[in-house]
Amino acid sequence: MPGTLLENLNGTRTAKRPVWLMRQAGRYLPEYRALRAEKGGFLELVYDSPSAAEITVQPLRRFGFDGAILFSDILIVPHAMGQNLWFEAGEGPRLAPQLIDGAWQGLSEAKHHFDPVYKTVELVRGMLDPDVTMLGFAGSPWTVATYMVAGQGSKDQGASRALAHRDPSAFQSLIDAIEAATIEYLIGQIDAGAEAIQLFDSWAGSLSPKQFERWVIAPNARLAAAIHEKRPGIPVIGFPKGAGAKLPAYARETGVDACGIDETQDPVWIDAELPKDMPVQGNLDPMLLLAGEDALDQSVRDICKAFADRPHVFNLGHGIDKTTPIAHVDQLLQTLRSIGG
Repeated sequence: MPGTLLENLNGTRTAKRPVWLMRQAGRYLPEYRALRAEKGGFLELVYDSPSAAEITVQPLRRFGFDGAILFSDILIVPHAMGQNLWFEAGEGPRLAPQLIDGAWQGLSEAKHHFDPVYKTVELVRGMLDPDVTMLGFAGSPWTVATYMVAGQGSKDQGASRALAHRDPSAFQSLIDAIEAATIEYLIGQIDAGAEAIQLFDSWAGSLSPKQFERWVIAPNARLAAAIHEKRPGIPVIGFPKGAGAKLPAYARETGVDACGIDETQDPVWIDAELPKDMPVQGNLDPMLLLAGEDALDQSVRDICKAFADRPHVFNLGHGIDKTTPIAHVDQLLQTLRSIGG
C-alpha cells in the first residue's frame, strides 16, 4: 500500500494529512552538523552515498515525516554537464566557466557525477518503511540556467534574463541541454527507487509573464511529459517559487501532478484558482516555524482549513531556516496532528 504522501500526490485526499519539509535534512539538526564536521564539505557529503543516505533519513528518525527528500543539490546537473562546481564557505555555490553567452557546447560531459546520487536513492529506499515516500528532485531548467550563466546565485538573475532577451536562440539551446540532462537524471533517480519527483524553480518569480511562459512553463511541461511517458505513475510536483498570479497558468499548462506553493501565496486564493482537486503542497512561512508560539499554531490551522477539500501535503513555502529550533518542528507536528493532520 502506498503511504499517505503518495496517495495525496496521486489525487486521493486522506484522513491523515502527510507532511515533509523542504531542507528537512540539514544544518538545524545537530546530527547533521556532527556528520558534516566528521566528513567534510557539502559537496563531499553529496557524493559520499552512505553519508548522503544517512543525512536523508536523519529527520525521519527524529520526526517521523511521511516523505524522505534526497540529500543533494540542484547544481549536480551542471556539474554532470561539464562545469566545475564548488562551494565557497559562507558564500554559496560557484560554477566555472561562466556561460555568459550561453555557449554550453564546449563543456565536457561528466555524467559519472550522477552515479553516487543514484546510489544514495537506492540506499535510502532500502532504509525506509514502506509507507514513507522517497522523493527525488532536480532544478528546473530556468533556475539551473541562471547559475550556469552567472557562475553563482544572484539577486535578480540579471545575466540570464539579459541573455534570454539578447540571444534567445542561444539561451534556448542551453535550456534544451539542461532539459535533456535533467530527464536522464530524474529517470535514473526513479529507477533507483524514487517514487515521486519535485522540480524546483527557485527563481521563477524574476520573469515577466511572456518570459515565464517560455522559460518556466514550457520547459517544465516538457519535463513532466517526459517523466509521465517514460515512467508512468510517478507523480511530479512543480514548485515555481515566486510565481504569484502566474501560478494558475503554471498548474494548468505544465501537466505537473501537484503544485508546491510558496509562503507569499494566499491559501484561500490558491484553493479557488487552481484546478479543482489538484493536489497542493505547502505553504507555511519558514519564518513562522522559526518564531514558533501561537502564530505558528494559527497559521498551521489556517492552511489546513484552506485546503480541507483537496489533496494536501503540508510543507513549508521554502526551505527550513538553519537556525530553526527543533522544538518548533515538534510544535508544528503536534498542532498538525491535533487537527487531524
